[in-house]
Amino acid sequence: MRVRLRLNSRVLPVLVLAVLLLEILDPSMAWSTLLVLLGGGWLLGWLWARALAGGLSFTREMRYDWVQVGDELEERYTIVNDSGLPATWVEISDHSSLPDYHASLATLVGAYSSCQLETRGLCTRRGLYTLGGTSLQSGDPLGIYTLTIEDASTRSLLVLPPVVPLPAIDVTAGGFTGEIHPRSRSAEPSVAAASVRPYAPGDPIRLMHWPSTARHGTPFVRTLDGTSAADWWIMLDLDGAVQAGEGWDASSEHAVILAASLADRGLRAGKAVGLALNAEQARWQAPRANADQRWVIMRELALARSGGVGLGQFLALAGGSFTRRSSLVIITANTEPAWLDALAGLRWRTGLIPTVLMLDPLSFGGVGSASGISALLQQAGISCHVITRELLNRPEAHPGMAGRWEWRTSATGRAIAVRKPQQADWRRLS
Repeated sequence: MRVRLRLNSRVLPVLVLAVLLLEILDPSMAWSTLLVLLGGGWLLGWLWARALAGGLSFTREMRYDWVQVGDELEERYTIVNDSGLPATWVEISDHSSLPDYHASLATLVGAYSSCQLETRGLCTRRGLYTLGGTSLQSGDPLGIYTLTIEDASTRSLLVLPPVVPLPAIDVTAGGFTGEIHPRSRSAEPSVAAASVRPYAPGDPIRLMHWPSTARHGTPFVRTLDGTSAADWWIMLDLDGAVQAGEGWDASSEHAVILAASLADRGLRAGKAVGLALNAEQARWQAPRANADQRWVIMRELALARSGGVGLGQFLALAGGSFTRRSSLVIITANTEPAWLDALAGLRWRTGLIPTVLMLDPLSFGGVGSASGISALLQQAGISCHVITRELLNRPEAHPGMAGRWEWRTSATGRAIAVRKPQQADWRRLS
């Protein structure tokens, strides 16, 4: 830690020297008394501040390496005074980059004693932030000197987007044929077996159902459920040119919440979920259904910033990642029909039928209506859901569980924790 001692007023040394000269030139009880008062106060302040500089120290600890929007962030400060003089005032200043978070506080610490202080703050914006550095200020009771102890230790904190309950959104399944109709009871290997049916020319022999064939005397094959076990691709369009609104109410923030919530829904349903992110830095995460995929997707969404290219160009770039069996969900606020040509080309090459979640710019204070392009998509046989600002602008959009305790009171009056924060151990900034 860096320790600095600062004299608050340069006038005091000048006054002491002036009084000393007057006492030398014209000795007087008044000058002597004033010299003792000024000089003694100066000396006392310096000795007090020097004692605190050698005895004061502090540590800063935090809980959690990551949180969600809406979570409480807890920190703990331990201030130790090993000197024989009390710190009559101590002020802690926080220099973190976390928005809307102010961990500064003030207290006093007696001689040869210590104290612990805890602070809490609400995480309001997703992103990667830095907690720390920290500075402690104290001084002598006369206010002559200010002691500053600076700790440059920091720790990174990742704030993930919230996951909220969504209304019913039917994701068009992969494995579609023709325009919009699924192949009914198709004998394909990527979906689950449902029943049996008579053999038709072209059916694979490996799907033959021999017990039914023997029982009926004619060939039967296993039929497969028409609901595909396809991968989910979530395409999030954060093209800065089409976003509306500011801060929490921006269409880009609502788009990120939609993507996070939809990814969570898919992974909980056992789907392999991937992410195609059209942002300041384009990112692709291949579909996976393992436990780490949720963290990977949430981290990408937490760090995503508006920018990137137009949706039509991004569709052309990302088209090679999708297969016929992909279930593609496009989240965008682009109401210009120009990108529909690229979407038509993607459908022609892959045969997939996407689902579009269209954020209505008008509800975010922008221009352009989603109704026109929604009608065009519906005419093309593409499911389109119009998302307004009001859908996610509610308290449920700030859930967060990592920083919350939940208690119940027993019959004897004892408080029992029924939900504890995740990763609740204290971690020192380093």
